[in-house]
Amino acid sequence: MKIALGADHKGYPLKEKIKRFLTERHDEVLDFGTDAEESCDFPDFGLKVAHAVADGIVDYGINICWTGNGMIMAANKVKGIRAGLCLNAEMAKLTRLHNDANVLSLASKYVPEEDALEIVETFLTTDFEGGRHIQRLEKIAAEE
Repeated sequence: MKIALGADHKGYPLKEKIKRFLTERHDEVLDFGTDAEESCDFPDFGLKVAHAVADGIVDYGINICWTGNGMIMAANKVKGIRAGLCLNAEMAKLTRLHNDANVLSLASKYVPEEDALEIVETFLTTDFEGGRHIQRLEKIAAEE
């Protein structure tokens, strides 16, 4: 599986842990930065991840910032992206199962490292349920 990662300065430490986790899972990881804890702008990285997903370069994207909100707002501006903010594994499961999310947004302030890895694993291993959810996604796509 190919996964794009992006983070701002507040998400950088967690991004590095997730990158190691994904590498150990034998996923191919494209890291769009940042590469330090120096202040930077989240859209510079979150949008690169979203475009990589929308363009089919990767299967999924994971964006990390302090609250996860900035990254989800940026990613969801890109046509074809369905980014979900997940604070626990159940949210990750449901955003894939019901919303067919293709970008995961994480909040480094509110999600402990061990929970983040469980959220990532759940997000990447849960399939979209389809069925009644398809018409809902079609309504979102029609607005793009």
